Amino acid sequence: MADVILLTEADLRRAVPLDLDAIDCVAEAFRRLDGGGVVMPPVLSMHMPQVNGEVDVKTAFVPGLDGFAIKVSPGFFDNPSKGLPSTSGMMTVFSTQTGQVRAVLLDNGYLTDLRTASAGAVAARALAREDAECAAVLGAGMQARLQLQALSLVRPIRRAAVWARDGAKAEAAAQDMAGVLGIEVVAVGSAEDAVRGADVVITTTPAREPILMADWLSPGQHVTAMGSDQDGKQELQAECLARCDLYVPDRQSQTEKIGELRAAIAAGLIASDREFAELGAVLSGAAPGRTGPDDITIADLTGTGVQDTAIAAFAMARAAAAGIGTTVSGS
Repeated sequence: MADVILLTEADLRRAVPLDLDAIDCVAEAFRRLDGGGVVMPPVLSMHMPQVNGEVDVKTAFVPGLDGFAIKVSPGFFDNPSKGLPSTSGMMTVFSTQTGQVRAVLLDNGYLTDLRTASAGAVAARALAREDAECAAVLGAGMQARLQLQALSLVRPIRRAAVWARDGAKAEAAAQDMAGVLGIEVVAVGSAEDAVRGADVVITTTPAREPILMADWLSPGQHVTAMGSDQDGKQELQAECLARCDLYVPDRQSQTEKIGELRAAIAAGLIASDREFAELGAVLSGAAPGRTGPDDITIADLTGTGVQDTAIAAFAMARAAAAGIGTTVSGS
C-alpha cells in the first residue's frame, strides 16, 4: 500500500479558504459534468427521523484528475443544542489508476461547506444580474454565512437581510456577517420581509415545508435554493418553479428526486418528462442563462459528487504546495 496523506480540518482551513479560486474549481467541475465522461452514481442517502439526522454518501470519477473522492456527510440537526455543529464528515481520496487510498481528509464537513458555498456563487455568477447588490438569506447557520460570503465575491453586495425561525440566531448571524463582510446586514422578522426587494435570495435550511412563496418573487430576482437534498425536504413553494423564467438544476436526475423540482412535479406544475438545461450547460455556453434584467431565475442545488472530487483534488494540491499535511506510511 502506498503512503497516505492525512489532512485535518485545521490543515484544510489553512490551505483552502473560500476564495475565487475555490469558486472557479467548482465551476470547472460543473462544466466537466456537462462535457461528458464523468461517472457519478446516484447519492446514497439515509434519513434517520428518530434522531433528526441524515447521512449522504457522494462520489464521482472525473477524467483528467488523478484521484476520486468518496465523501460521507452526516447532518444531525439537534446538535446545536448539544454545542455541536449540525454537519460533519470526511473524504477519502483514491487513485484513479490503482484504486489505492491516496489521502484521508478529516475535514469535519469543512470541504462540503466550502464547495456548497462555492456552488452558490457559481450559480449566482451565471444567473444573477451583474448589478445585484441586495441579498436575502433564509437561514442562520454556517451555510447561510458562507453563502453570503461567497456571493459577495461574485456580485457587488452592499446590504443583506437575514431571516430564521429563531430570531436570536438571525440577529447573531447578521452581526457576524456584517463584521466579516463590512456591509449592512440586518435580521428581519419574516421571510417575506427579507425577500421583498432583494436581488438575490438564498435558502439554506433543512425545511420540510416551504419558506419561500411564489407571490413574493419579483422581476429580476435570482434564487439559489440549496437546502433540499433529501426526499421530503422543500424550501420553495412548488409554484415558484412554475412562475420563474428559468429553472436550472445542478443535476436534474437528483433535483427531481430530492430537490425542489420533486415537489413541483408532485404538484402537477411541471411535467415529469420535462427536461431542463443543467448548471454545467449554462456555464459551458451550451444553454442560455438569464436573457434579460427582469427574468426570475432559480438554481436548485442538491450537491453533486463531482463537486466533492473536484474540491478534494483542489485541496490536496493547495496543501501540497504549502507543505501542509502528514504522510502516513502505507507499509
